[in-house]
Amino acid sequence: MTPPEAASPPPPQGGAPSGPAKPDPRRPLARPRLVRRAVHGVLLLDKPLGWSSNDALQKAKWLLRAEKAGHTGTLDPLATGLLPLCFGAATKFSQVSLDADKAYRATLRLGQRTTTGDLEGEVVDERPVEVDRARLDAVVARFCGAIDQLPPMHSALKKDGKALYEYARAGQSVERPTRRVNIHALDIVDWHDAVLVIDVRCSKGTYIRTLAEDIGEALGCGAHLTALRRTASGPLTLAGAVTLAELEALDEPARLARLQPLDTLLADWPRLTLPADEAGKFLSGLRRRVARPDAAAVRVYGPDAAFLGSAHITAGELIADRLLSPAEVQSLSSPDRPPAPEPLPAAA
Repeated sequence: MTPPEAASPPPPQGGAPSGPAKPDPRRPLARPRLVRRAVHGVLLLDKPLGWSSNDALQKAKWLLRAEKAGHTGTLDPLATGLLPLCFGAATKFSQVSLDADKAYRATLRLGQRTTTGDLEGEVVDERPVEVDRARLDAVVARFCGAIDQLPPMHSALKKDGKALYEYARAGQSVERPTRRVNIHALDIVDWHDAVLVIDVRCSKGTYIRTLAEDIGEALGCGAHLTALRRTASGPLTLAGAVTLAELEALDEPARLARLQPLDTLLADWPRLTLPADEAGKFLSGLRRRVARPDAAAVRVYGPDAAFLGSAHITAGELIADRLLSPAEVQSLSSPDRPPAPEPLPAAA
């Protein structure tokens, strides 16, 4: 009699053949896991229409297989243009670009106000456009210099931990304080019928949508924003910027070659170079004596033009603000690193 433990296993239920399971054609094959790596540098992205800044960042991060990334100031989905993206060690200096002046080309539709101040909203007011060039020039000139703006309800600014656009979508309007901004330059590019195109150079935090509405009210006809393109951020311009489609079409080495050096965001700061013995001490966070006048911000380099970080100078002392780690300095100085692209032209 055959012992129970030696008996043959029962046949599979339903008469199905034994053996490894076959893949189910109805289920998509699992995509291979993306292997990320340390990537350091600044990508000048020309953000496409309809994309949020974060969606554009995540796409670029995926294309570069980067471990760490961040953008330097939100552009609305309806806006296009320059969006500097920071990767790896460059994220330490992203605040520089956040605080920098910006430049935009804006297109206004005169004679109509909308619920959102742009073409996404419903038209709530229509008035005839009875404006001549002399009046237009006079009104536009009034908005140059320091002005107060009331942040729009359809914005990401938060009140009591909640974005203003969330209140707006619920049909609520909440009190918000005005903010002081500075319009450095405001130039009329084109004007015909009810369409006005302007170039704006302004301080951080300026709402171009609000500027468009305020100009329309000052003209007596109302206005809303129909197109917006960021053309500069600090010393950076659209020259050398790449679109997501262009980046995706490149192979991996060519994508990495589009990264600008870490100090790109600080390109308009004074430069200070330290000898090898001083550079090492500075990189460890020690204050160094320098024969230089006081400066609110400087970019600091060591031997062989190795970028070390940012600092300020007070009473002859060089005081570190943001430093690279020794490992990051070594990595960025590696001979295997792709050559840096040519320096970009400064913003006008």
